[in-house]
Amino acid sequence: MKSSDKNTASLSSDLEEGNALALDFGKLQAIGRGEAAVIPVAVQDFDTKDVLIVAYVNQEALAYTLTHGVAAFWSTSRNELWVKGATSGDKLELVDVRVNCEQNSLLYLVRPLGAGACHTKGDDGKARASCYYRRVDRTGNTAGEREEQTELSWRLAPV
Repeated sequence: MKSSDKNTASLSSDLEEGNALALDFGKLQAIGRGEAAVIPVAVQDFDTKDVLIVAYVNQEALAYTLTHGVAAFWSTSRNELWVKGATSGDKLELVDVRVNCEQNSLLYLVRPLGAGACHTKGDDGKARASCYYRRVDRTGNTAGEREEQTELSWRLAPV
């Protein structure tokens, strides 16, 4: 493994498993500058109502989803169709598709058909049920004092 690959893996691990808040406020700007014509799609478990993931779709991904009855997205980082569960087996069976009032985002209502919806794994080694497995901890600073916090002092905690 090259040194740059190790650094990327470490950054990814810190981002996905760490407790530091490092929100990517530039994500939508980068997508807007890119070539892909996409809209966001929120994915919700039809039965539990849990939000599983937020991703992006283009016309190809939406057509695949509607034709095959499983959630598909457009990977904005790889610029390719991403059929959820094609490699992991953790497919998301489509129940319904909703369109928002301005027709610029979608909601997929799904039933998970595998271990989980997230590409990250929990302590048990299985895919997490949802990509929303941490929350922003707003309980106060380490001294227990109720001071105004800044983004730099907010941390992530397990749900």
